[in-house]
Amino acid sequence: MRQLELRHIHAFVCVAKQLHFSRAADELGIAAPSLTKLIQEAERLLGVRLFHRTKRSVALSAAGNAYLVEALTALDHLARGEERALLAERGELGRIEVGYVASAVYAGVLQRSVGGFRDTHPGIEISIREVPMDAVAAMLHDGLLDAAYVRPPMPLADGIQAATVHHDRFVLAIPADSPLAASETVKPAQLHDQWFVLPEQEAPTFEVARRGRFSPRLGPRPGTLASVLACVSLGGKVAVVPQTLAECVVLPGVVYRDIAGKAIASEIAIAYRKYEKTAAVKAFLDFARKG
Repeated sequence: MRQLELRHIHAFVCVAKQLHFSRAADELGIAAPSLTKLIQEAERLLGVRLFHRTKRSVALSAAGNAYLVEALTALDHLARGEERALLAERGELGRIEVGYVASAVYAGVLQRSVGGFRDTHPGIEISIREVPMDAVAAMLHDGLLDAAYVRPPMPLADGIQAATVHHDRFVLAIPADSPLAASETVKPAQLHDQWFVLPEQEAPTFEVARRGRFSPRLGPRPGTLASVLACVSLGGKVAVVPQTLAECVVLPGVVYRDIAGKAIASEIAIAYRKYEKTAAVKAFLDFARKG
């Protein structure tokens, strides 16, 4: 069954505004007989009379008045839809899912990127959630995340890449009553008989052991950095953690000490799909990579 088209609605609204067919036809840029035909088609398709017409006057009918309210609302929705489509095309509208590891928050990286982007792109909604690093690649691949802050090194699946956005170094978290706490700096060899709590990023722990020429005694792998520090605070174990924790996380029973020798570099990177197509996500990645 044939339905009313947009050209019918525009014609009706124009006549309702002018209440004069010739002036409405001029505004629409069509001939008056063509406009009359459009209005007649609209009335036939709707099954109602929209105007009372005489040779001298045009007036809206009761049905026309009722239909005008809805027609104006529909046209307004269409105009806003067009505007939103253009904003989305330019990367100024949309929704982005961002994952992060806790150290991105401790270092202020998440706050600077997400907060700064929200200020400059108010039309884009950003949802954030803490995620385990070993799940990031799959979540990016499956579209559950659009970007994620991680600590390299970590394996990246095909089509996923990462860019460094923050540089840091690793330090030692030790129990406050440990004999090691007496020194401001701890040599890797002094840790040969210690039990290590393993964060998600375990490579620095093995680097400390390599430098100290021992095989590390591996304790629990509790997950988040907060859980790692909780294990250390209970005594008997140490952990290699990002230096940013020493600046902003204070726990009873935990102290931080530098690791002697060349600094063990720590980084925060943003991981994302290599061939990202969504304009809003690409805009966020550009902002985040500029740091």
